[in-house]
Amino acid sequence: MTKQSFSALKINSTRVNATIHESCEWGCTPDGGMNRLTANDDDKRVRDWFIAKTKEYGCSHKIDAMGNIFAVRPGQNNSLPPIAIGSHLDTQPTGGRYDGILGVVSGMEVLRVMHENNITTYAPLAVINWTNEEGARFAPAMLGSGVWAGQFTTEYGHARADVKGIKLGDELERIGYVGTEKSSWETNPILAYFEVHIEQGPILDKAQLPAALVKGVQSIAWYSLKITGREGHTGSTPMDRRSDALLGAAKMIVETNRIATTGELAARGARATIAVINSGPQSINTIAGDVQVNLDLRSPFDEDVVEIERLCREGFEEISKLHGLKLEFENIWTSPAVNFDKTMQQCVRESGLELGCTMELTSGAGHDAVYTSHHVPTAMVFVRSKDGVSHNPAEYSRPEDCAAGAQMLLGAYLRYDDHIRQQNSASVANTADAVKGPVSTSYTELKASEVSE
Repeated sequence: MTKQSFSALKINSTRVNATIHESCEWGCTPDGGMNRLTANDDDKRVRDWFIAKTKEYGCSHKIDAMGNIFAVRPGQNNSLPPIAIGSHLDTQPTGGRYDGILGVVSGMEVLRVMHENNITTYAPLAVINWTNEEGARFAPAMLGSGVWAGQFTTEYGHARADVKGIKLGDELERIGYVGTEKSSWETNPILAYFEVHIEQGPILDKAQLPAALVKGVQSIAWYSLKITGREGHTGSTPMDRRSDALLGAAKMIVETNRIATTGELAARGARATIAVINSGPQSINTIAGDVQVNLDLRSPFDEDVVEIERLCREGFEEISKLHGLKLEFENIWTSPAVNFDKTMQQCVRESGLELGCTMELTSGAGHDAVYTSHHVPTAMVFVRSKDGVSHNPAEYSRPEDCAAGAQMLLGAYLRYDDHIRQQNSASVANTADAVKGPVSTSYTELKASEVSE
């Protein structure tokens, strides 16, 4: 028999990594990657699996109108909303096995540690699978958490259509995941939210660190640009008589890169990218008359995104005038910079220090945590991505790094639950005499004394 204190509670690293790959049975591709788009048949199968597995760990389930799944394990004070852990199980069409999936699996591992040690947390514990985080099939991204947070209506979410015109609401109904629960933070509240995610960048890999605290998420803005020129024959139209929309778009791409890589904006971490381009009429001997591109702007600072947009508009207008083009510049999505809750950050920080994980980062990508932070205390843990690769079949996080991230989550979760317990200690003391019958072990009791197993 061995003795352990609460502080020595450990996740099962072998199990974490086995569960990741178990969850990837549905939607796996021959190159080792994943193609599990929102509300397809593989998404239904992995949702069914998630519900079945979490039921084994003492959870009941709520499914809201957007198909978000809340697996809830009761606590000692069930008058409180649950402290939640979450991420997503949908992937990119040519995605990997860790983006989003690691966060859900890490939450499931925390559930299992509580269950197998017969620990009842103070507040209920929830693990959430958010619908359509990727936005790969139904734009925009983070749609399920966005509806829950009140950024979009359920009607808007259900009406999002894929390239074939199929609506998300219809597909959720087809696979049996339009829940009766209203998708709203007000009617289906949580107390706080933790999310584990792969970094999707090279910083941790370069530093040779397994995991890090995420302090917040940078400001993001997306734009759709329509560039209209004049079609003409490539052989009979002189070079100086053309209004070439594709040439203008190419110069705008170069200008976008110049703005983000020079001066103070570059020093402050600006990002500006054009990665989508559609030109017409797509004939080899016809000058392009219409081009549509998408512009992605990011920075840790909201004011920098505003400034990059201003510079892009000015530069693009000059290019348009030079080539006789008409430019339409439309903002299609904005996500302001987010700074996560200080108490939640401290819980993650203290947990990370026990593992030697001292790095603190700002996320360059959006996550469901962005929307939860609008209403509840939120924090994130990043796990190292090999070479910073993500949204690619080569995406990989080492087993020991996945385990470190899950361990940071476990420690942070229990610290925050203890924080809530202490906040409510007076009311708990007042009602303690009314509590009758045996109760399962609380982790505060484990923390205060050693137990044998």
